[in-house]
Amino acid sequence: MEAALTREEASDAVGDQGWRLLLGTLRTSVPVGSLASATEVATIAVTACGEDADRHLSLDVRPRRVVLTLQSSDQAAVTTADVDLAHRISAAVRGIGLRTEPEIGTGAPRSVQLLEIAIDALDIAAIRPFWRAVLGYGDEAGADGPHDAIVDPLGQGPAVWFQQMELARPQRNRIHFDICVPHDEALRRIEAALAAGGHLLSAARAPAFWVLADREGNEACVTTWQGRDG
Repeated sequence: MEAALTREEASDAVGDQGWRLLLGTLRTSVPVGSLASATEVATIAVTACGEDADRHLSLDVRPRRVVLTLQSSDQAAVTTADVDLAHRISAAVRGIGLRTEPEIGTGAPRSVQLLEIAIDALDIAAIRPFWRAVLGYGDEAGADGPHDAIVDPLGQGPAVWFQQMELARPQRNRIHFDICVPHDEALRRIEAALAAGGHLLSAARAPAFWVLADREGNEACVTTWQGRDG
């Protein structure tokens, strides 16, 4: 029986294999030199997962990298099975002379990450159906309540979640990006944003998230799994 893991348990179980915990998933990248090599990596990963591939593994195959994601589709969470599959995939990839890595500090364009869009709302239940319909989105497994996030059923677009407002804030943007990065990438990403003209609005909830803004006050959050369990 698959057991869901805490964020810390999941992160600790696969960190040395080059996987990172991002928004209830395990994610890694395999740098490759061609689309043919990427296809080989994809085949190896599917083979390593065996009959569990369809319920746990998703892939983004590109000419320079393969991004691998593991999550139990039944529970929308990282489970003991996902950890086992991560170790099996990493071992299989090493068998062809490649590696699973989060692409932190390697000169890669960026680390592995996931993007969410957050919408501030006074009445979440009233606006959620609109966004669900206009985006062609659906509910995440086990999360179909009137205040829950909505997700792309094909897994291509960012999740959209809704933040409760108490009062209208007409002078503040009400849609912002949440960029979920590996916990050991967050400070590097924040430093780059500050150097690019941004400013830090709040670190009160760090390391769960930092609130940043551009020169005109448009906000974005850099988020990690840390500081959320318990």
